[in-house]
Amino acid sequence: MTHPTFSNLRIDSDRLLGRLMSLGQDGALEGGGVCRLALSDKDKLGRDRVVDWMKELGLRVTIDKIGNLMGFLPGREDLSPVVLGSHIDTVATGGLYDGNLGVLAGLEVISVLKDSGYVPLRPIVVAAFTNEEGARFAPDMLGSAVDRGSLDLETALAIKDSDGFVIAEELARIGYAGEAEPGHIDPYCFFELHVEQGPVLEEEGEQIGAVTGVQGISWTEYVIEGISNHAGTTPMRLRHDAGFAAASVAVAARKVAEEIGDGQVVTVGVNELNPNLVNVIARSARLTVDMRNIDEQKLQQAEKRLAEEIAAICKAEGVRYTSRTLARFEPVMFDQNMVDLIADVAMEQGRSVRCMSSGAGHDAQMFAPVCPTAMVFVPSQGGISHNIEEYTSPEDIKAGANVLLQAALTKAEEK
Repeated sequence: MTHPTFSNLRIDSDRLLGRLMSLGQDGALEGGGVCRLALSDKDKLGRDRVVDWMKELGLRVTIDKIGNLMGFLPGREDLSPVVLGSHIDTVATGGLYDGNLGVLAGLEVISVLKDSGYVPLRPIVVAAFTNEEGARFAPDMLGSAVDRGSLDLETALAIKDSDGFVIAEELARIGYAGEAEPGHIDPYCFFELHVEQGPVLEEEGEQIGAVTGVQGISWTEYVIEGISNHAGTTPMRLRHDAGFAAASVAVAARKVAEEIGDGQVVTVGVNELNPNLVNVIARSARLTVDMRNIDEQKLQQAEKRLAEEIAAICKAEGVRYTSRTLARFEPVMFDQNMVDLIADVAMEQGRSVRCMSSGAGHDAQMFAPVCPTAMVFVPSQGGISHNIEEYTSPEDIKAGANVLLQAALTKAEEK
């Protein structure tokens, strides 16, 4: 299957791990994690470091108007490129690998080509997309969504974080308000190497995940308005308690997930009360609900069931509520030929493989509707991610990067 002139190429795992550790210094947390929120000062440091590496490798670097970074390596012919990408922004208590591995493994592919002198038929592009996590600005996968046209540029630039900072202004402040138009690169195909962020590969003793698709995601914010009153003198029958309503919504969300089954997951993330005092009935509550399913019909069913539950809860408690959609993405299935390629390459390299869907959102899902797309998963120790204890072994990183290398070069030789 693999082309005879590149089938013996392998990544330099020490170089890749070294770059991972170096990037982890930008926003380093005590205990080994990283806080590099999108468009923060720490994000600027990480971006600067990645751009320097791209330039050291002789790549043509472009920055688009939403801040996406692209490093372009010419091929033997002027054809549409193979794109390798992910993100370098993190959550507030992130690890070293989430997102970063996909970008730096892409740079390692380029480094191997430079070392060997091998020039693929098609160009190869390494991309780092803006605000994939959605930890600072909603929605998540923002940069790749703008790049692929599923989110309008002007709408994205006007988005504010919880402190009122605007994306357009923050891009300019850190020096990454680029001039290139989003979508200026037309991909032949897209690969993303990523840590699993779950326990399946480790529990089943598999080394590589050939990702078949990404779950649909529904993020909704609810604000509940009740009446603040004295905790000791107000009879239970006369209360309009926003805090009680919010707690009931959290219980209802769990019940909905259990009733629907079929891989449905629901998480209540943010849960804020005002006033947040021991002896005062809460006047208002703000909570977020994250719902995911690989089946769009099941996801819609879960949304409908929870909406009915919330309406009933708030009516019974005599409180009002408003809802706001923070993000909504339908499930995405990846190109079967690309999935098969990853599985075949992994098995040729003596690695065990599991075909699996992803429970987390990824930049790859923005590319799937417009070009052949697939992901390579490597195990996450203990299934831990979005946590400073996130860890993937050097051996698993090496295995995943070598699968990425051979799969990408196979596609890069297609006429």
